[in-house]
Amino acid sequence: MSIFVTGDVHGVAEYGASRFSSRVWPLGRTLTRDDVVIVAGDFGFIWSGSNTDKYWLDWFESKPWTTCFVDGNHENHHLLAGLPIREWNGGLVHEARPHVLHLMRGEVFDIAGNTVLAMGGAASHDKQWRREGKTWWPEEMPSESEVEYCRASLDRVGWKVDYVVTHEAPVDLADELCMECNREFYDDSLQAFLGELDGRLDYRTWFFGHYHDDEWRDEKHRLIYQDIVRIEARCADGFGETTSNYSEQER
Repeated sequence: MSIFVTGDVHGVAEYGASRFSSRVWPLGRTLTRDDVVIVAGDFGFIWSGSNTDKYWLDWFESKPWTTCFVDGNHENHHLLAGLPIREWNGGLVHEARPHVLHLMRGEVFDIAGNTVLAMGGAASHDKQWRREGKTWWPEEMPSESEVEYCRASLDRVGWKVDYVVTHEAPVDLADELCMECNREFYDDSLQAFLGELDGRLDYRTWFFGHYHDDEWRDEKHRLIYQDIVRIEARCADGFGETTSNYSEQER
């Protein structure tokens, strides 16, 4: 049983699903339903409820592994909220397909003997060009009740997990990354909350997406985009990977 993490897929807008094809990621053919691939936000295949959405959700369901995702800002949060809820590995999920699951905000999952905190959400930097209810939803940002729920979940596990998977980054990293990619830094409530977690939580590695790059930011924070890495991957000297990952060069 293995856990892998990858970054933003963006639905059909980016054809990000191609990274999961057998040609690109042959390891996927060897996996089973007990193996889990977690997308760190902006999954994007629950978007319009169209036949295209259904095709791609069925495509993911046809894969031998279980696909999970935290929500990003570029999701249809109204459709997500309407999906059936069930318990899975100790936490609550929205079920898009029996093996395509949205990891709900603030849940701690026990997957393959590892505890994983999932906390989706982020603020869209391009929302001025989007239409509310069509291509942008205010629910992209966690509510105060969701934040409090996350705190309560961590209280139950003594503020210690093995891994964290979010879409947004903790505030200090978000500030650095926005400066590097010439993106406006909002210093918003979610970034601040994730900064609080980062300072208080005992964890091994924090994976996050949103900033469209693949690199270790330091020894504990892994920005993930197109790579598909084993969750136990560790940062080596020089911020390289100590276990195999599937980088753009290998694709």
